[in-house]
Amino acid sequence: MRLVVAGIGLIGARHLQHALEMPQIDVVGVIDPQLTQSHVPHFSSFEAVDVEADGVVIATPSHLHADHAEAAAARGWHMLIEKPVAHSLKAADRIIAAAERAGVKTLVGHHRRHHAAVQKLKSMLDQGAIGKPVLASMIWAMKKPDLYFDVPWRAGPDGSPVMLNLVHEVDLLRFLFGEVVSVQGTGSNAIRGAARVESGAALLTFEDGVAASIGFADTSASPYGFEAGTGENPNIATTSEDYLRICGTDGAIGFPSLTVWSGAADWSEKPVRTKTERPVNVPLVAQLAHFAELCAGTTEPVVSAVEGRKTLETTLAIEVAVSPKCKG
Repeated sequence: MRLVVAGIGLIGARHLQHALEMPQIDVVGVIDPQLTQSHVPHFSSFEAVDVEADGVVIATPSHLHADHAEAAAARGWHMLIEKPVAHSLKAADRIIAAAERAGVKTLVGHHRRHHAAVQKLKSMLDQGAIGKPVLASMIWAMKKPDLYFDVPWRAGPDGSPVMLNLVHEVDLLRFLFGEVVSVQGTGSNAIRGAARVESGAALLTFEDGVAASIGFADTSASPYGFEAGTGENPNIATTSEDYLRICGTDGAIGFPSLTVWSGAADWSEKPVRTKTERPVNVPLVAQLAHFAELCAGTTEPVVSAVEGRKTLETTLAIEVAVSPKCKG
């Protein structure tokens, strides 16, 4: 696959590094108005690209995704679009329409669906390891360094951890439990006082009755978070602590440890604790390999722009639910 990477920020740089190491991918260029890469051709815009390509990774700021997706579709490029698929539902619809008109495939970068441990968790739930799931509790609480917000677009509302981080948690819960039917929430910006929510909680109800809570903060130096628990992000320290607990009619399971509590008929009996071996992979590599197959026409997207729009819709609902509670 001949690949172009657009946007060499935190996640774009990781995509580029992995792609350069994969034999099935030939990186033919990068697009970034500022950052150059000495080892691959550099272009300042989509319009400036003068090489043939099969696909593009769009890792630019989310408010630019629709413009860049339309430019990519016009070139006939398949697209791996970083999460969230767009900054608004209208923009997401533009992406979907452009891809349909051009006959190109879209893949949204919800890379946790490619994570081996997540796949194992989904399999265990589907096989009834804890009976029917009824409740889930999740904490994503990381302390972002001040330098993180020196990037202009992160300094204001667009730097909200809901759109930047909780979108991953929403997509994971949708992958595990299906469609969301209601959203409630509360939020605060009491620590930094910027014009964005920085901590809070969301309560989601799913079609099959599962209730899930997400506690979040980008101001807490806690050990709880997907990245910290799994160690999948080299920019975030590993703690190996469970950040998600799922309770079912026959037991409970923690993630990422995949520790299962089962065997108790009711609260008078002590459940038995068993730990399942956790499979390990590099989800961004697995996602790029899937994208190469998508470009070759041998598979369908795990998370299309249509699917990514559903996650975006719930995430935007959370943003609305938590942001009015902020002052300042």
